[in-house]
Amino acid sequence: MPKVGVVGTTSWGTTLGIIVARIGTDVSIWARTELEAATLESARQNERFLPGVNFPQSLSVSASPTEALSDADIVLVVVPSRTFRANIRQVCGALRSDAILVSATKGLETRTGKRMSEVFADELPAGMHSGICALSGPNLSREIIAGKPASTVVASANFDAARTAQSAINSNLFRVYTNEDITGVEFGGALKNIIALAAGVCDGMNYGDNAKATVITRGLAEVGRLAESAGANPLTLSGLAGMGDLIATCSSTLSRNHYFGMRLASGDSPEEISASMDNVAEGVDTIQGAITVARRLGVEIPIAEAMYSIIFERVPIERAVSQLLERAPRPE
Repeated sequence: MPKVGVVGTTSWGTTLGIIVARIGTDVSIWARTELEAATLESARQNERFLPGVNFPQSLSVSASPTEALSDADIVLVVVPSRTFRANIRQVCGALRSDAILVSATKGLETRTGKRMSEVFADELPAGMHSGICALSGPNLSREIIAGKPASTVVASANFDAARTAQSAINSNLFRVYTNEDITGVEFGGALKNIIALAAGVCDGMNYGDNAKATVITRGLAEVGRLAESAGANPLTLSGLAGMGDLIATCSSTLSRNHYFGMRLASGDSPEEISASMDNVAEGVDTIQGAITVARRLGVEIPIAEAMYSIIFERVPIERAVSQLLERAPRPE
């Protein structure tokens, strides 16, 4: 049975570590500080993000990258996109050259618009690139840690790497599919967060179900248009990492991005909302990266542009919505 390492003590990182350990796999989570590692080991739970959920016996926590990751066959990286590159730089020296590397981060790098697999490739030797994978799908951590059935997709250009990760993570409650379109899977997971922000605004403004259905449907078209222009298979966006994740994130009260959008509609500033949240609403950072990619590829992403104007340019929601609705009519 493979050994699994996890980079990140986030709610999703801890959840993945726990559910893999529950099936008997040895799991080691890397924490950034000695204090955090000692606190997690002493409590045997992540009281900040998952209070009341005990660690399985086969799960351990260490502040040493070498201790946590050097003998791991599979390493899951589950940190915010804004710190992904810095985390890889911190642990890369401890990784085995033949390790399977799985990004479970749903975002784009703010400045460059790069997907997390591209950040992996930037920071790791070429000999490790064949082990790069991405995991994405309708994965609300609170439901999964509670043992509710769910599914996800692990994608890689290297089918053997995806199959290896699949076999390590799959269980009778968490069904894992494989996909060779890592570009589509990553864009689906990242861009749906932007649409979820808009869906939250829609609910917060009480615009109704027709408007929300429009946001979700046209949002999926927007995500697919950008992903396909970047080389993705458009069919990928009709699967779990596209439509599946979009439905969950736009509909659930557990969604951070939907919550962020609702708070925007109530009049709170982005800074106030972010400061009040323990977890990161990835859609906020991803908007900037998505616009960078869209402008480079010449793709229109009007919902993302509208959310950018609301969050970063302080355009009133009513005006941003009017600008969307006043765009020239066109075929669907």
